[in-house]
Amino acid sequence: MKVSKLTYLLVIALVITFAATGCRKRPSNVTEIQGSKAGVRDSGPTGLPPGRIASQEQFPSGEQKPGGGEQSPKWGNPDNYTEDRPALAAHTIRFDFDSAVVKSSEKSNVEAVAAYMKANPKVGLRVEGNCDERGTEEYNRSLGERRALAARELIVASGVEADRVVTVSFGKDKPEASGHDEAAWSINRRDVFVVLVPK
Repeated sequence: MKVSKLTYLLVIALVITFAATGCRKRPSNVTEIQGSKAGVRDSGPTGLPPGRIASQEQFPSGEQKPGGGEQSPKWGNPDNYTEDRPALAAHTIRFDFDSAVVKSSEKSNVEAVAAYMKANPKVGLRVEGNCDERGTEEYNRSLGERRALAARELIVASGVEADRVVTVSFGKDKPEASGHDEAAWSINRRDVFVVLVPK
């Protein structure tokens, strides 16, 4: 009699244990990517000095951005500069769908930006990464950041000081074209270069 009660209790404990682990929710930080191809074709830039990523939010100099990345003391604080958006507006670069690879057809624009920065050693540069409307907000924010970093890598590799170039991702929040087709999407997949002039 004692053996059957013990067996019965063990079976109930096992059933409860399996039911509890089988019904466990997926962690909230896992995001499914919808409206995008599975996987990403590029791995993003490498070999850059760390910690020069600006953010949309305002952070005091030296404060840590959520998710890492120390702010550039000078160019991370908008109180230190004014924006000159028209200066490099003609050199905006465009990307293929779901890619952060700077196309060879766009490299002349990046070279022109680097040449401008070398000719104007007192200014800073913000590279703004943007995406089209497809995909989740989180995915597009990440893709926009990789696009901005890819352009930054090429600019720094051409001889511009790394601490003069910051990046920000707007994801799909700031479209240039308002349509919902490939013509608009191809315009919105872009990096915008903004000159930062010290006050």
